[in-house]
Amino acid sequence: MKNIYIAYLIHLFTFIIFYSKVSAQSIPVGTPVLDDYYRRMQLLGKIDTNLSFTVRPISSTSINAHNAYDPDSTLAKDHWVQAGPVSFAKGLGVFQILPLTWQQQFNSDHPYGWNDGAMIPAKGYQTMISGGFYFKLGPLSIQLRPEFVYAVNPAFNGYASGHSDQEVANYYQFHSLIDWPERYGNGAYRKAFWGQSSIRLTFGSVSVGLSNENLWWGPGISNALILTNNAPGFKHVTVNTVKPVKTPIGFFEGQIIGGKLENSNFPALLTTSLSDGTNLVYPARNEWRYLAGLNINYHPKWIPNFTLGFIRTFVSYSGDVKSFSDYIPFFTPFQKKSINNGIGDAYPREQQTSIYSRWLFPKAQAEVYFEYGVTDNSYNFNDFIGSPDHARAYVFGFRKMIAIPGSSEQHIVISSEITQLSLTAERIVRTGSGLWYVNYQLLQGDTQEGQVFGAGIGPGGNIQSMDISWVSGLKKLGIRFERYEHDVDFYHEFFPDINGNSRSWVDFAFGLQGEWNYKNLIFNAKLQQIKSFNYEWILKDYVPGNYYIPHNDVYNFHGELGVTFRF
Repeated sequence: MKNIYIAYLIHLFTFIIFYSKVSAQSIPVGTPVLDDYYRRMQLLGKIDTNLSFTVRPISSTSINAHNAYDPDSTLAKDHWVQAGPVSFAKGLGVFQILPLTWQQQFNSDHPYGWNDGAMIPAKGYQTMISGGFYFKLGPLSIQLRPEFVYAVNPAFNGYASGHSDQEVANYYQFHSLIDWPERYGNGAYRKAFWGQSSIRLTFGSVSVGLSNENLWWGPGISNALILTNNAPGFKHVTVNTVKPVKTPIGFFEGQIIGGKLENSNFPALLTTSLSDGTNLVYPARNEWRYLAGLNINYHPKWIPNFTLGFIRTFVSYSGDVKSFSDYIPFFTPFQKKSINNGIGDAYPREQQTSIYSRWLFPKAQAEVYFEYGVTDNSYNFNDFIGSPDHARAYVFGFRKMIAIPGSSEQHIVISSEITQLSLTAERIVRTGSGLWYVNYQLLQGDTQEGQVFGAGIGPGGNIQSMDISWVSGLKKLGIRFERYEHDVDFYHEFFPDINGNSRSWVDFAFGLQGEWNYKNLIFNAKLQQIKSFNYEWILKDYVPGNYYIPHNDVYNFHGELGVTFRF
């Protein structure tokens, strides 16, 4: 009998090994050039349209790629050196040296930019280097891809440099509800991260494991409401699909995570006291936070190329997470009246919920998408009906590819996206309205290492963007426009004397962007000229009644240059 059990286990293990021949290598969120390339290829009909691009990073399994870093085989045809994925153990194992990536960034006057992972908001020069390897044997896969960031991080004219004691105190009153420092210390910044590393067991369409990778949830291209690569990756346990799961009623994708969020340990401003010595720093619990998240989407059998999804997340202090329902809180009622006898959560906890949709039109080589979320649930159904836009935010966008006559590979791509995070006019009549990423009890808010892990424009931010580009395979040249309105909810709360007119801090950015591949190399670049109107709401020459604040426009140059070497 013992020999029968041993034989059964051997056969079971052999079955698992052979069943798991597929690779589950992930393409990190924000991978230069390639991240957007695969999404464009889907519009051209070269990737399964049931792949939603709303649960990322995507797996090489979902795009049927032997070498995810050489999607058009140009590296195989023309290279200095080529290693590529190496198979062993009769095809059951895979080893690959991952690309070595060097990303650089520069801001001439003050911080600008987002969706750059472990990089920090800073003036001046900074750089990030990453590389590593991927190993797979049967269902087991290991991806080790650490990151190192260095930023010169010089001083710049921030909020405290142009405001009174009372205005600085107001800043702390608002921004002490989130771990979102204006500057990361008063000197150079250096830090190593686990980066895009993971260890997984993958069986068919489902993977389980431990990861530090950045996640992107939702259909947005430039922004998403709940999870993006704006902040460094965080340690998390994950159960997720690696390709759409087929059922009799359509396809499903999804992910469940439990993660560890770290604090930056920097104050909101480097100025931490008033001129009379009064301390401005609000005390907060200095412990890590637990993030529980669920993202699931459905591709109906009867509506081709259509995705409908749902996201729900909870953030709590680690010391308050004790029971199974605290670790897996997704069945918590939505209406506050149904929680704790109408009182609400028994301990500090931040909730966010969103629904999203993406619709592809392969014949037109186009897509439209939206995400709509709330960060403060209604008390009951009557509350929702009376104020359905309470604590809402949204992302809406589209993309269209236009073929260039006479070429099957060259296209013009037109994209536009709107992200709105600021409160609606409801704030006037309803006090205590929920603010995105900010929480009056969970004082670090929705952040990782001091950066919002949702939309990089931050609390109260609004942005409209458009880009027009020429693309051909991995190559891309184009222009981009952005209008970014900063921290609107803070502005409305603490500058009532100028609230009647449009004196928001608004950035207008015009940029050139390019991506190019040559042999083993992939280059990416962005050059942006930014004009900041009413920078930091500094009113040095303001006269009540004037529409425009004179002498407070700031010019900033934002540059990015990256080089990736593929093996």
